[in-house]
Amino acid sequence: MRIFTSFASLGAAVLFSILAGCGNQAQGPGAQPPEVAVITVAPERLGIVNELPGRVEANRIAQVRARVAGIVQKRVFVEGSDVKQGQVLFRIDPRSYQASYQSADAALARAEANLVQANLKLQRYKPLVAINAISKQEFDDATAAQKQAAADVASAKSARTNAALNLEYATVTAPISGRIGRALVTEGALVGQGDATPLANIQQIDPIYVNLTQSSAELMQLRQAMQNGKLQGASKGEMKIKLVTEDGNVYPYSGKLLFSDISADESTGAVTLRALFPNPKRLLLPGMFVRAQLEQAINEQAIAVPQQAVQRTQDGASVMVVGGEDKIEVRRVKTNSSTPDGRWIISEGLKPGDRVVVEGLQKARPGMPVRPIPWQPKSTDSQAQSSQPKEEKKTSAETAAAAKPAQESKE
Repeated sequence: MRIFTSFASLGAAVLFSILAGCGNQAQGPGAQPPEVAVITVAPERLGIVNELPGRVEANRIAQVRARVAGIVQKRVFVEGSDVKQGQVLFRIDPRSYQASYQSADAALARAEANLVQANLKLQRYKPLVAINAISKQEFDDATAAQKQAAADVASAKSARTNAALNLEYATVTAPISGRIGRALVTEGALVGQGDATPLANIQQIDPIYVNLTQSSAELMQLRQAMQNGKLQGASKGEMKIKLVTEDGNVYPYSGKLLFSDISADESTGAVTLRALFPNPKRLLLPGMFVRAQLEQAINEQAIAVPQQAVQRTQDGASVMVVGGEDKIEVRRVKTNSSTPDGRWIISEGLKPGDRVVVEGLQKARPGMPVRPIPWQPKSTDSQAQSSQPKEEKKTSAETAAAAKPAQESKE
């Protein structure tokens, strides 16, 4: 009998706790509405930022080639280093070109000697032909010989210049300043035999190009919005380009747009844009894939909300708005693009003065009354949280210090 009474008491206690829990969860007539953080949207001047894919390309590329045939004697540069214009890179065996230069120099000296002799002979014949001491035929022959000797000198000079160039080409130098890659030949290799053999590649990567691609349809929509007065074109001084590298980090330097191509690619329908970025630390390398955030236009009456306020479903994007009598309303919106600080620009669905719910979305339901409070960015909350533990730590330390003398006196 006692056992039955104890089980009955236990069942009554469990039933009472369940009913009490249900009573706590149900909101009575006097329950407070849930609290949500809201922002009041207002028009502001914002740049229309489009994120475009791009590839990094060197500013200038030069292929170092062997301009004369010969055996490579020495590689002078260090692979992967920075070289200056005119710096010696390779040395080709110059002995045959040195001999050719000396032969051309000797031929020039012989031609110059013949010209001196022809000039003297012509000078002697001039007074003689005047007094008919020699025939005019002899004088004409002397004149022709002098001109032929002068032509031989000019030809010998050209031959010597060509021999000097070949001798100079035996010492291969850098055509431009930049970073040189690996050597394509080694010492002892025969180069330039019938063709200009590639020896190395030099690339200038500071500053560096970034080639961006944008769909022609998106570009036409942007230009049409500018023509209709909805947007204003960003001037050169206001147009900003930021890069996001493959690892997701933001590139620390901003770039400038150089030009937009005049034609679209037939296979992809994309237009190429080229931007120039400083690259002093060599963080960008040719061939890297990047994403560029390009500010192409200005919206003078833009409405932007934090990204966490926008909910996306299969039906589209929507936000929760605190309407009349502080009740929740659902608004369908259309997002145009994003801002550099991580907000969505709303093109349709919101008007100035609307109160958009940013935090507390899980508590709110359409038609439910809520208690709106101003939303504070996370940076402010994090600062407050970081400062709060320090104060609690200081208070606990003061409490321990105050309790220590009391403990000693008690002992």
